[in-house]
Amino acid sequence: MATCTRTVLKVLGCQRQLLNAGAVPRNLPVRTFAAVKAQKKDKKEEAPKEVKRERRVIDDKDRHKPYGKTAWAPVDDVYVRRFYPRTTYGAADAIELLKSFQALDFTPLHQPVYIDLRLDMKLEKKKRVDPFVSTVHLLHPFKTELNKVLVFTENANQAQVAQENGAVFVGGAELVQKILDDEISADFYVAVPDMLPKLVPLKNKLRKKFPKSKRGSVGVNIPKMLQLFTTGHEYLVESDCYIRTQIATLDMPNENIFANLQTVVTDVCSHRPASMGHFIERAVISSQTSESLWFKSEEVLSKPEEEKEE
Repeated sequence: MATCTRTVLKVLGCQRQLLNAGAVPRNLPVRTFAAVKAQKKDKKEEAPKEVKRERRVIDDKDRHKPYGKTAWAPVDDVYVRRFYPRTTYGAADAIELLKSFQALDFTPLHQPVYIDLRLDMKLEKKKRVDPFVSTVHLLHPFKTELNKVLVFTENANQAQVAQENGAVFVGGAELVQKILDDEISADFYVAVPDMLPKLVPLKNKLRKKFPKSKRGSVGVNIPKMLQLFTTGHEYLVESDCYIRTQIATLDMPNENIFANLQTVVTDVCSHRPASMGHFIERAVISSQTSESLWFKSEEVLSKPEEEKEE
């Protein structure tokens, strides 16, 4: 009995000691050291650059069929166009096909012929060719009416020469206000160099038609300028890289259509440095009622005389 009592007292004593040890002391010691700061990431660390994948150029010259196509040319007359590469014709063959389309479709023979050119306007060091406006003298004009040309000059002799060569309006600074008030207008505006300072108020009004030496509308040879602009054909770059313009009518002989096409294409390529390579990326010709035909623009360009002699 005495032994059991001693055992119970020992157990109770141990529990009291454990409870006292678990009690929280009232006066806690103060720590004098600072907490470790979290390390910040270096902002200057550059993220890994993405490597641009180069565009894969597939050479189909030695293949039995183009990559992703069924064959080089269809065997049947009826086929799905997307399964075969687009046919690119010579310029003379394309003109002949347009005339055959007109005969098969019974469409009017006197219909316009258009070209659609897509240009490569890129230059070195992220530069681009500025969109331009140009006027060319076609060897075989297709317009029945002459363009209206206004000549700015205050010289009496030059004014008489301009009137004799087909100018519709001739005058000096007195014409500026009439143009601003829309009393008179013309298709083209030509000026002698001495008149340019007096024509500054017309810049916003005429915009691309304002006389400029680059376009050949400023000079002292008035008969030559009038000959160009009264019968000239104007075209311009649209949407940064496209030229869409009429070059002839379908009832003209094939040689005349080809000559006009050659004149326009040659003038277009003259607006880019020759060292930059091909200027025309895609060339399309069509009539008003026919389908569009791709043609080889490099064959249209006139070759230098040295190459012809060889």
